[in-house]
Amino acid sequence: MTSDSTISSTRPLSEEVTHQATKQLNAFQRFLDSIDWDKVLAWTITKVLYILLMTVLFLVMRKIFLHLVDKGYCKQIEKMEKSGLNPQRQRTIKTLVHNIVQYTLVFFYIYSILTILGVPVSSLLAGAGIAGLTISLGAQGFMNDIITGMFIIGEKQLDVGDYVKLLNINIEGTVMAVGIRTTQLRGVDGTLHYVPNRNITTISNLSRSDMLVMIDVRIELAEGYEKIYHVIDQQTQKLANEFRNEIKSGPTIFGLVDLGNSNYAIRVTMYTENSRQYALKEQFLADYVTALTANGFTIPHTPIIPMK
Repeated sequence: MTSDSTISSTRPLSEEVTHQATKQLNAFQRFLDSIDWDKVLAWTITKVLYILLMTVLFLVMRKIFLHLVDKGYCKQIEKMEKSGLNPQRQRTIKTLVHNIVQYTLVFFYIYSILTILGVPVSSLLAGAGIAGLTISLGAQGFMNDIITGMFIIGEKQLDVGDYVKLLNINIEGTVMAVGIRTTQLRGVDGTLHYVPNRNITTISNLSRSDMLVMIDVRIELAEGYEKIYHVIDQQTQKLANEFRNEIKSGPTIFGLVDLGNSNYAIRVTMYTENSRQYALKEQFLADYVTALTANGFTIPHTPIIPMK
């Protein structure tokens, strides 16, 4: 008796579920049947073709514009190189113009794609004024990057190829590119730093003039100052002739200097072309030490305590 009542109560429930499922399936089927698939397919193909055509058009425009920029600035760079002038500034401006052209094309490309898809871009732009305050706050950093970048270029603070130090963020390296938003620096270890222009506040440009090289050769005064001076003088003349194309002024033997803690050195100074100061300092110091050692003089190794 219980089994029969259970079957009789279960059967209507199962039939109701089946009925509901069938009803929903029929509704979905009617919805699919109401769609004009030929029209949807035609619309999709048309939009895809328009987007492909627009993409090809913008790629061609990008190539043409960038070619014109390269061609125009390459002529100026070649002309400056023939005149013996530094073309780095022209390269910096060329990089900036490249970025501006590409950003502009991307903006119009997106605008065109949205228009093709039927998105009311003009209405969106008009409505953007309502959210203008929010957008301006979000884009404040971006605008600061652009304005700062313009001042950096306009005031000739740095150019592509310059070796600079950004003192406020403790980064230094060779300028690889100056964009409207970021400046790229390659460090001495090869690291490429992307620095937002708004973070650049204090620039030490080490590429705008000849660089001072100061070499302190430690000596033992007890071994004879005049004899040591003579060896260093001979070596200085030899090195000056060897590196005459890279040395702009000097080298000059400054004389005896007190390094502190009873340590003395003979100081040599000179000015070299930029970027060669470290290599020449290492070369000169190594040759001085080698020459003094070969002549039987001692190179002190006691700790140096700076004088107060």
